[in-house]
Amino acid sequence: MSASGGTKAIVAALAANLSIAVAKFVAAAFTGSSSMLAEGIHSVADSGNQALLLLGGKRAKREKDQKHPFGYGRERYFYAFVVAVVLFAIGALFSLYEGVHKLSDPHPVDAPQWAFGVLIFAIVAEAFSFRTAIKESNAVRGKQSWMAFIRRSKSPELPVIVLEDLGALLGLIFALFGVTMAVITGDGRWDAVGTLMIGVLLAVISIVLAIETKSLLVGEGAAPEMETQIRAALDATPQVDRVIHMRTLHIGPEELLVAAKIAVTHHDTAAEVAAGIDEAERRIREAVPIARVIYLEPDLDRTPSNA
Repeated sequence: MSASGGTKAIVAALAANLSIAVAKFVAAAFTGSSSMLAEGIHSVADSGNQALLLLGGKRAKREKDQKHPFGYGRERYFYAFVVAVVLFAIGALFSLYEGVHKLSDPHPVDAPQWAFGVLIFAIVAEAFSFRTAIKESNAVRGKQSWMAFIRRSKSPELPVIVLEDLGALLGLIFALFGVTMAVITGDGRWDAVGTLMIGVLLAVISIVLAIETKSLLVGEGAAPEMETQIRAALDATPQVDRVIHMRTLHIGPEELLVAAKIAVTHHDTAAEVAAGIDEAERRIREAVPIARVIYLEPDLDRTPSNA
């Protein structure tokens, strides 16, 4: 994923959420709707999350130093994980609390025109943000399904924004449902139902995000097709008899560490082995440009029958 594509989607989502948050709080003040209040908190949480993603992207660009010899690329994974925690702690838990409170003490929705006007405005703004996220994601998603893209992407920003925007749109629909039913029936408990639906939705999304970003934070290897390309590059190097074993690790979304033990011919000179390693590194970087750090250990092939 290009960093510019992720940044564009984040900025679009941030602009939409800031404007929507203000409108929702105004509507909540006039209507007394718990759904509108929950949605306002949801938008504030989303705005904070986008700010965190931008911060993580900026900090990840710092140059490597003695303490962090592989750089700071994984900062983006850390801040994406924080986003999942914030979404759950602020968005989901507050919405669930507010829904339970409103069920025990229901109130009718006052001045519903405010709620309907704000919800329609918010749906339009969120749809624009969601469209931007979809467009930027499609540029890198290829033929993957959306589920596979969310699970396999090594760049956390676009999957996070896609799920956030999807959750925002569904949350607005739930809020619209709750407010509409409360107005039609005169029963404020429908407003509480809409609020609880928003809380459950946010909890599910935050859990999915936490699981996926935790995996990236702990450390994931290259995608299978990328590992195949690296092995093919090594096998195509004349001085390499075969790959004995290989390990890969993402040290950032666009940075891959490759470590491999390669078998070389026993009568090769040190100069020939060194030249072979240089050639193998060149071929790997040509096949997989994000392979920035490569360590190749030459060895004798002691088990040719197991190749």
